[in-house]
Amino acid sequence: MIRNINWYPGHMKKTRELIQENLKTVDLVVEIVDSRIPLSSRNPIIEELVAGKKRVVILGKFDLADESVTMEWKAFLGRNGIIALPVDSRNGDNIKAFYTILDKYQQERDRERALKRPLRMMIVGVPNVGKSSFINRLIGRKSAKTGDRPGVTKGKQWVTLANGMQLLDTPGILWPKFEEPGVGLNLAFCGSIKDEILNVQDLAFELLKVLRANYPDELIARYKLDGLMDDDEEKYDEYGEPINPVLADMEAIAKKRGFMLSGGRIDYERTGRAVLDEFRAGLIGKISLERPEHR
Repeated sequence: MIRNINWYPGHMKKTRELIQENLKTVDLVVEIVDSRIPLSSRNPIIEELVAGKKRVVILGKFDLADESVTMEWKAFLGRNGIIALPVDSRNGDNIKAFYTILDKYQQERDRERALKRPLRMMIVGVPNVGKSSFINRLIGRKSAKTGDRPGVTKGKQWVTLANGMQLLDTPGILWPKFEEPGVGLNLAFCGSIKDEILNVQDLAFELLKVLRANYPDELIARYKLDGLMDDDEEKYDEYGEPINPVLADMEAIAKKRGFMLSGGRIDYERTGRAVLDEFRAGLIGKISLERPEHR
Protein backbone atom coordinates (compact mmCIF):
# COMPACT_ATOMS: atom_id res chain seq x y z
CA MET A 1 0.00 0.00 0.00
CA ILE A 2 1.24 3.50 -0.86
CA ARG A 3 0.95 5.89 2.06
CA ASN A 4 3.00 9.00 1.32
CA ILE A 5 4.58 10.21 -1.91
CA ASN A 6 7.05 13.06 -2.14
CA TRP A 7 9.38 13.82 -5.05
CA TYR A 8 11.34 17.06 -5.17
CA PRO A 9 14.52 16.80 -7.28
CA GLY A 10 17.18 19.47 -6.95
CA HIS A 11 16.34 21.10 -10.28
CA MET A 12 12.92 22.11 -8.92
CA LYS A 13 14.58 24.49 -6.48
CA LYS A 14 16.31 26.07 -9.49
CA THR A 15 12.96 26.31 -11.28
CA ARG A 16 11.48 28.14 -8.32
CA GLU A 17 14.36 30.63 -8.47
CA LEU A 18 13.93 30.94 -12.25
CA ILE A 19 10.26 31.84 -11.83
CA GLN A 20 11.08 34.42 -9.16
CA GLU A 21 13.81 36.02 -11.29
CA ASN A 22 11.65 36.34 -14.41
CA LEU A 23 8.32 37.38 -12.89
CA LYS A 24 9.11 41.07 -13.15
CA THR A 25 9.65 40.74 -16.91
CA VAL A 26 6.18 39.34 -17.68
CA ASP A 27 2.70 40.85 -17.71
CA LEU A 28 0.71 37.66 -17.28
CA VAL A 29 1.13 34.20 -15.73
CA VAL A 30 -0.51 31.26 -17.48
CA GLU A 31 -0.86 28.36 -15.06
CA ILE A 32 -1.62 24.97 -16.61
CA VAL A 33 -3.33 22.36 -14.45
CA ASP A 34 -4.53 18.86 -15.27
CA SER A 35 -8.31 18.81 -15.86
CA ARG A 36 -8.50 15.40 -14.16
CA ILE A 37 -6.98 16.79 -10.94
CA PRO A 38 -7.34 20.60 -10.97
CA LEU A 39 -6.86 20.82 -7.22
CA SER A 40 -3.90 18.47 -6.80
CA SER A 41 -2.08 19.93 -9.81
CA ARG A 42 -2.26 23.53 -8.55
CA ASN A 43 1.12 24.11 -6.98
CA PRO A 44 0.93 26.17 -3.74
CA ILE A 45 4.47 27.42 -4.40
CA ILE A 46 3.29 28.94 -7.68
CA GLU A 47 0.30 30.42 -5.86
CA GLU A 48 2.71 32.11 -3.48
CA LEU A 49 5.24 33.21 -6.12
CA VAL A 50 2.85 34.80 -8.59
CA ALA A 51 0.55 36.52 -6.09
CA GLY A 52 -0.37 39.92 -7.47
CA LYS A 53 0.27 39.01 -11.11
CA LYS A 54 -2.57 38.73 -13.58
CA ARG A 55 -3.25 35.08 -14.21
CA VAL A 56 -5.13 32.67 -16.45
CA VAL A 57 -5.63 29.01 -15.50
CA ILE A 58 -5.63 26.53 -18.38
CA LEU A 59 -7.52 23.32 -17.62
CA GLY A 60 -5.25 21.16 -19.75
CA LYS A 61 -5.73 17.61 -21.02
CA PHE A 62 -9.42 18.44 -21.24
CA ASP A 63 -9.92 15.56 -23.68
CA LEU A 64 -8.98 13.04 -20.97
CA ALA A 65 -11.32 14.37 -18.27
CA ASP A 66 -15.02 14.06 -17.56
CA GLU A 67 -16.38 17.07 -19.45
CA SER A 68 -19.22 17.83 -17.03
CA VAL A 69 -16.80 17.86 -14.08
CA THR A 70 -14.40 20.15 -15.95
CA MET A 71 -17.24 22.59 -16.53
CA GLU A 72 -17.94 22.49 -12.78
CA TRP A 73 -14.31 23.43 -12.18
CA LYS A 74 -14.44 26.26 -14.73
CA ALA A 75 -17.51 27.69 -13.00
CA PHE A 76 -16.02 27.24 -9.53
CA LEU A 77 -12.78 29.01 -10.42
CA GLY A 78 -14.75 31.76 -12.15
CA ARG A 79 -16.76 32.37 -8.99
CA ASN A 80 -13.44 32.82 -7.20
CA GLY A 81 -12.26 35.48 -9.64
CA ILE A 82 -10.01 33.21 -11.73
CA ILE A 83 -10.27 33.07 -15.51
CA ALA A 84 -10.19 29.34 -16.38
CA LEU A 85 -10.26 27.85 -19.85
CA PRO A 86 -10.49 24.12 -20.71
CA VAL A 87 -8.04 23.29 -23.52
CA ASP A 88 -7.29 20.19 -25.56
CA SER A 89 -3.80 20.81 -26.93
CA ARG A 90 -3.89 17.71 -29.11
CA ASN A 91 -6.86 18.90 -31.15
CA GLY A 92 -6.53 22.63 -30.58
CA ASP A 93 -9.90 23.03 -28.85
CA ASN A 94 -10.27 26.53 -27.31
CA ILE A 95 -6.91 27.80 -28.55
CA LYS A 96 -8.72 30.64 -30.38
CA ALA A 97 -10.55 31.45 -27.14
CA PHE A 98 -7.18 31.71 -25.39
CA TYR A 99 -5.94 34.18 -28.01
CA THR A 100 -9.08 36.22 -27.37
CA ILE A 101 -8.19 36.37 -23.68
CA LEU A 102 -4.65 37.46 -24.57
CA ASP A 103 -5.99 40.24 -26.81
CA LYS A 104 -8.05 41.52 -23.89
CA TYR A 105 -4.98 41.65 -21.63
CA GLN A 106 -2.98 43.32 -24.40
CA GLN A 107 -5.59 46.06 -24.70
CA GLU A 108 -5.58 46.55 -20.92
CA ARG A 109 -1.79 46.83 -20.89
CA ASP A 110 -1.79 49.33 -23.76
CA ARG A 111 -4.28 51.52 -21.86
CA GLU A 112 -2.25 51.39 -18.65
CA ARG A 113 1.28 51.85 -20.06
CA ALA A 114 2.76 54.63 -22.13
CA LEU A 115 5.30 52.24 -23.65
CA LYS A 116 3.44 49.98 -26.07
CA ARG A 117 4.92 46.52 -26.64
CA PRO A 118 3.58 43.00 -27.19
CA LEU A 119 2.37 41.11 -24.13
CA ARG A 120 4.82 38.86 -22.30
CA MET A 121 3.63 35.83 -20.37
CA MET A 122 5.07 32.99 -18.33
CA ILE A 123 3.83 29.38 -18.56
CA VAL A 124 3.98 27.47 -15.26
CA GLY A 125 2.72 24.16 -13.92
CA VAL A 126 3.61 20.81 -12.38
CA PRO A 127 5.67 18.24 -14.35
CA ASN A 128 4.00 16.47 -17.29
CA VAL A 129 0.92 18.70 -17.17
CA GLY A 130 1.14 19.51 -20.89
CA LYS A 131 2.91 22.88 -20.98
CA SER A 132 5.05 22.06 -24.02
CA SER A 133 2.14 20.57 -25.97
CA PHE A 134 0.13 23.72 -25.24
CA ILE A 135 2.95 25.95 -26.48
CA ASN A 136 3.43 23.89 -29.63
CA ARG A 137 -0.29 24.19 -30.37
CA LEU A 138 -0.09 27.97 -29.87
CA ILE A 139 2.76 28.44 -32.32
CA GLY A 140 1.72 25.71 -34.74
CA ARG A 141 5.05 23.95 -34.77
CA LYS A 142 7.23 21.87 -32.50
CA SER A 143 9.46 24.31 -30.68
CA ALA A 144 9.11 23.02 -27.13
CA LYS A 145 10.07 19.44 -26.29
CA THR A 146 7.20 17.17 -25.33
CA GLY A 147 6.95 13.76 -23.70
CA ASP A 148 4.72 11.50 -21.63
CA ARG A 149 6.94 11.66 -18.58
CA PRO A 150 7.86 14.43 -16.11
CA GLY A 151 11.06 16.39 -16.52
CA VAL A 152 11.22 16.79 -20.32
CA THR A 153 11.67 20.61 -20.25
CA LYS A 154 14.99 21.30 -18.53
CA GLY A 155 15.45 25.07 -18.75
CA LYS A 156 13.63 28.25 -19.62
CA GLN A 157 12.63 28.82 -23.24
CA TRP A 158 11.40 32.12 -24.71
CA VAL A 159 9.03 31.69 -27.65
CA THR A 160 7.52 34.41 -29.88
CA LEU A 161 3.96 33.91 -31.12
CA ALA A 162 2.70 34.90 -34.57
CA ASN A 163 1.06 38.03 -33.09
CA GLY A 164 4.37 39.17 -31.60
CA MET A 165 3.53 38.21 -28.02
CA GLN A 166 6.26 36.40 -26.12
CA LEU A 167 5.99 33.53 -23.69
CA LEU A 168 8.45 31.94 -21.32
CA ASP A 169 8.22 28.18 -20.84
CA THR A 170 9.51 26.92 -17.49
CA PRO A 171 10.27 23.38 -16.27
CA GLY A 172 7.61 21.62 -14.22
CA ILE A 173 7.78 22.28 -10.52
CA LEU A 174 6.38 20.39 -7.52
CA TRP A 175 6.58 21.35 -3.86
CA PRO A 176 8.71 19.65 -1.18
CA LYS A 177 5.94 18.01 0.84
CA PHE A 178 2.34 17.07 0.05
CA GLU A 179 0.22 17.78 3.10
CA GLU A 180 -2.54 15.44 1.90
CA PRO A 181 -1.58 11.87 0.84
CA GLY A 182 -4.27 11.96 -1.84
CA VAL A 183 -2.49 14.82 -3.62
CA GLY A 184 0.66 12.74 -4.13
CA LEU A 185 -1.40 9.80 -5.35
CA ASN A 186 -3.35 11.93 -7.83
CA LEU A 187 -0.15 13.42 -9.24
CA ALA A 188 1.35 9.95 -9.52
CA PHE A 189 -1.77 8.55 -11.21
CA CYS A 190 -1.54 11.26 -13.88
CA GLY A 191 2.21 10.85 -14.44
CA SER A 192 3.50 14.02 -12.77
CA ILE A 193 5.77 11.96 -10.53
CA LYS A 194 8.29 9.56 -12.02
CA ASP A 195 7.12 5.94 -11.98
CA GLU A 196 10.71 4.89 -11.26
CA ILE A 197 10.40 5.99 -7.63
CA LEU A 198 7.07 4.18 -7.15
CA ASN A 199 5.79 0.64 -6.87
CA VAL A 200 3.72 0.43 -10.04
CA GLN A 201 1.48 -2.41 -8.95
CA ASP A 202 0.67 -0.68 -5.66
CA LEU A 203 -0.05 2.58 -7.50
CA ALA A 204 -2.38 0.78 -9.91
CA PHE A 205 -4.09 -0.88 -6.94
CA GLU A 206 -4.82 2.58 -5.47
CA LEU A 207 -6.07 3.84 -8.84
CA LEU A 208 -8.41 0.87 -9.17
CA LYS A 209 -9.93 1.79 -5.80
CA VAL A 210 -10.86 5.20 -7.18
CA LEU A 211 -12.13 3.88 -10.53
CA ARG A 212 -14.24 1.19 -8.85
CA ALA A 213 -15.92 3.82 -6.70
CA ASN A 214 -16.50 6.48 -9.36
CA TYR A 215 -16.28 4.95 -12.84
CA PRO A 216 -17.21 1.25 -12.46
CA ASP A 217 -18.98 1.01 -15.84
CA GLU A 218 -15.94 2.33 -17.71
CA LEU A 219 -13.70 -0.13 -15.87
CA ILE A 220 -15.95 -3.08 -16.65
CA ALA A 221 -16.26 -2.08 -20.33
CA ARG A 222 -12.54 -1.50 -20.89
CA TYR A 223 -11.44 -4.84 -19.45
CA LYS A 224 -14.52 -6.84 -20.47
CA LEU A 225 -15.17 -7.88 -16.88
CA ASP A 226 -18.29 -9.74 -15.82
CA GLY A 227 -18.66 -7.27 -12.98
CA LEU A 228 -16.83 -5.92 -9.94
CA MET A 229 -16.65 -7.59 -6.58
CA ASP A 230 -18.82 -5.74 -4.04
CA ASP A 231 -16.87 -4.10 -1.22
CA ASP A 232 -19.24 -5.67 1.31
CA GLU A 233 -19.13 -9.10 -0.27
CA GLU A 234 -17.36 -11.69 1.85
CA LYS A 235 -15.30 -14.17 -0.16
CA TYR A 236 -12.43 -16.37 0.92
CA ASP A 237 -9.55 -17.94 -0.93
CA GLU A 238 -8.54 -21.59 -0.81
CA TYR A 239 -6.64 -20.95 2.42
CA GLY A 240 -9.63 -19.38 4.15
CA GLU A 241 -8.22 -15.85 3.93
CA PRO A 242 -10.63 -12.99 3.03
CA ILE A 243 -10.33 -11.80 -0.58
CA ASN A 244 -9.69 -8.09 -1.13
CA PRO A 245 -12.25 -6.80 -3.68
CA VAL A 246 -9.76 -4.50 -5.40
CA LEU A 247 -7.17 -7.25 -5.65
CA ALA A 248 -9.84 -9.59 -7.03
CA ASP A 249 -10.64 -7.10 -9.79
CA MET A 250 -6.94 -6.62 -10.55
CA GLU A 251 -6.56 -10.37 -10.91
CA ALA A 252 -9.63 -10.50 -13.15
CA ILE A 253 -8.06 -7.86 -15.42
CA ALA A 254 -4.82 -9.85 -15.55
CA LYS A 255 -6.63 -13.02 -16.57
CA LYS A 256 -8.65 -11.22 -19.24
CA ARG A 257 -5.45 -9.78 -20.71
CA GLY A 258 -3.40 -12.95 -20.28
CA PHE A 259 -0.92 -11.26 -17.96
CA MET A 260 0.16 -14.51 -16.32
CA LEU A 261 3.46 -15.95 -15.11
CA SER A 262 4.53 -19.58 -14.97
CA GLY A 263 2.48 -21.77 -12.69
CA GLY A 264 -0.66 -19.71 -13.26
CA ARG A 265 0.58 -16.80 -11.13
CA ILE A 266 -0.65 -13.25 -11.75
CA ASP A 267 1.80 -10.79 -13.31
CA TYR A 268 0.86 -7.86 -11.09
CA GLU A 269 3.64 -5.64 -12.45
CA ARG A 270 2.44 -5.94 -16.04
CA THR A 271 -1.19 -5.58 -15.01
CA GLY A 272 -0.43 -2.46 -12.98
CA ARG A 273 1.50 -0.91 -15.85
CA ALA A 274 -1.37 -1.57 -18.27
CA VAL A 275 -3.97 0.02 -15.96
CA LEU A 276 -1.84 3.13 -15.39
CA ASP A 277 -0.89 3.57 -19.05
CA GLU A 278 -4.45 3.11 -20.26
CA PHE A 279 -5.85 5.52 -17.67
CA ARG A 280 -3.27 8.16 -18.64
CA ALA A 281 -4.04 7.72 -22.33
CA GLY A 282 -7.80 8.06 -21.75
CA LEU A 283 -8.47 4.51 -22.93
CA ILE A 284 -10.48 3.55 -19.85
CA GLY A 285 -12.70 6.58 -20.37
CA LYS A 286 -12.96 10.32 -19.75
CA ILE A 287 -12.25 10.37 -16.04
CA SER A 288 -11.91 13.11 -13.41
CA LEU A 289 -10.42 12.27 -10.04
CA GLU A 290 -11.45 15.50 -8.30
CA ARG A 291 -14.58 17.62 -8.10
CA PRO A 292 -14.91 21.14 -6.69
CA GLU A 293 -16.59 19.80 -3.56
CA HIS A 294 -13.37 17.87 -2.77
CA ARG A 295 -11.37 21.08 -2.42
